[in-house]
Amino acid sequence: MRVTVRIWLALCLFCGNHLLVAQQPPADPILQAMSQELTRSMQNLKTAPVPPYFLSYELTDNRAINVSAAFGALVSSSDRRTRVLDVDLRVGDYKLDNSHALRQQTMSDTFQDFLGSPLVPLEDDPLGVRVALWQATEQRYRRAVERLQQVQANVQVKVAPEDTSADFSAEAPHLYSEPIANFSLDTKAWETRLRNLTTPFAQHAEILEANAQLGAEVETRRYVNSEGSQIRMSTPFYRLILTATAKADDGMELPLYQTYTSFHSDGLPDDATLSADVDKMIRTLLALVKAPITDPYTGPAILSGRASAVFFHEIFGHRVEGQRQKNEDDAQTFKKKVNQAVLPDFLSVYSDPTLRRLGHSELVGSYAFDDEGVPARKVTVVENGILKEFLMSRTPIAGFDHSNGHGRHQQGYAAAARQSNLIVESSRSVSREELKKRLLAEIKAENKPYGLFFDDIEGGFTFTQRVIPNAFNVRPTIVYRVYPDGRQELVRGVDLIGTPLTSFSKIVAADDDVEVFNGVCGAESGWVPVSASAPGLLVSQIEVQRKEKSQERAPLLPPPAASAGGK
Repeated sequence: MRVTVRIWLALCLFCGNHLLVAQQPPADPILQAMSQELTRSMQNLKTAPVPPYFLSYELTDNRAINVSAAFGALVSSSDRRTRVLDVDLRVGDYKLDNSHALRQQTMSDTFQDFLGSPLVPLEDDPLGVRVALWQATEQRYRRAVERLQQVQANVQVKVAPEDTSADFSAEAPHLYSEPIANFSLDTKAWETRLRNLTTPFAQHAEILEANAQLGAEVETRRYVNSEGSQIRMSTPFYRLILTATAKADDGMELPLYQTYTSFHSDGLPDDATLSADVDKMIRTLLALVKAPITDPYTGPAILSGRASAVFFHEIFGHRVEGQRQKNEDDAQTFKKKVNQAVLPDFLSVYSDPTLRRLGHSELVGSYAFDDEGVPARKVTVVENGILKEFLMSRTPIAGFDHSNGHGRHQQGYAAAARQSNLIVESSRSVSREELKKRLLAEIKAENKPYGLFFDDIEGGFTFTQRVIPNAFNVRPTIVYRVYPDGRQELVRGVDLIGTPLTSFSKIVAADDDVEVFNGVCGAESGWVPVSASAPGLLVSQIEVQRKEKSQERAPLLPPPAASAGGK
């Protein structure tokens, strides 16, 4: 993920009509009301001194059931509905509009840009929805006119930008409608299951936190815009997260996570599988508590497929998001490297939100249309090591006029180019056994006492701005020292750190053990679901630093279930 510390070509011509139609469900009165109010707003504002040239409404309905248990007891159980409206109203023209970045923007400017999400009735009352749209449009229009004036003044007093491409791209309209998805959950049954799943953790004094969280939701997204698009998508989603944290005697907290995701209510594992995974988590945590701490180190290492997937998401994926090549404050790592080698020639990378599944894993970064009404499509980012394309929203950059379906956002935030399903492939793969043999050879050739094997990773963060060093920090949870004789030893207390270009240049081989990481990623446009897939990688040189640790001692008293007879 990319936390919020991380910190848009020529005028586009209208592309012509293009209609993509799914199976036709009955007419949607709310989508009709949105379209009617949009048409009315554009007609009424046409005679304003500064008329809008583009307007879109996105209405997102969400029903979410969340169940949580800890140490064998139910902690929470809720069933909640929300309806969130996002309005994108633009004044000016495609070349320069109110969305144009203000260079050296103040905190006051940033606060004014965030208007929040207007209240919308939960009931399917077309008139009530239209009133909410009318109120939000009035508010957005007034702010858009004010901000366009700021933009025009800012352009006059600042130096000429490096990238003079337009602020927005014209895109073809689309008609697309999915049926409202079926959604069901036996909440009572899951409450019992989660109690049972978390009970074994309570038997071990070393485990301070143990939680099972089930989130089941259905999201229905309606989108209309002044170019003629009308889109409705509806997707159910089920996610179970097991979290457990142990504490070593020196105060270091040791978390483990196990996540299961599916688009189907019966797609999560059965009780036997979940219980086996809980037992494995407990054994690993107890071993980690006793494991030695690894010192700062540079040398060869293997990243498992899951670890490599997180590595590429954090270090590579964010640097190929389109608007970062235009942002004057961004380091623009790959801006001038199109058609140049950026990775080893045996690696290719593509982003494909149309993929719902890869092997046995469902991919949570999939969708049919992005949040700007553009159809999802596969984007070949790197081919045989050569950079080919960026992930694009409707914010053009020099050399890339149009969106390729990667404009995404969390409700309440402005859309930006974001990752979806990032897939790393190798044209030359070896077995995991052969990859380990090559690691041992690297250890001996460099005369190192050991190498490292990163088996699992919880996530990480990266910095892409110029004002601070362009570095990354990936946070492993399961790491082994690998000695020259092949022996492995579990260790703890390291973070994987470095800088991107150096790290990519050190990748020397890949195995055939491809794994998938599903998660949520936070950046400027909020939190969005993402997936990443990669093979295991051999890196000739990585760097690790010591992980931070708490100065609080482990509890003096054992937990009740772990003491004799619970007394």
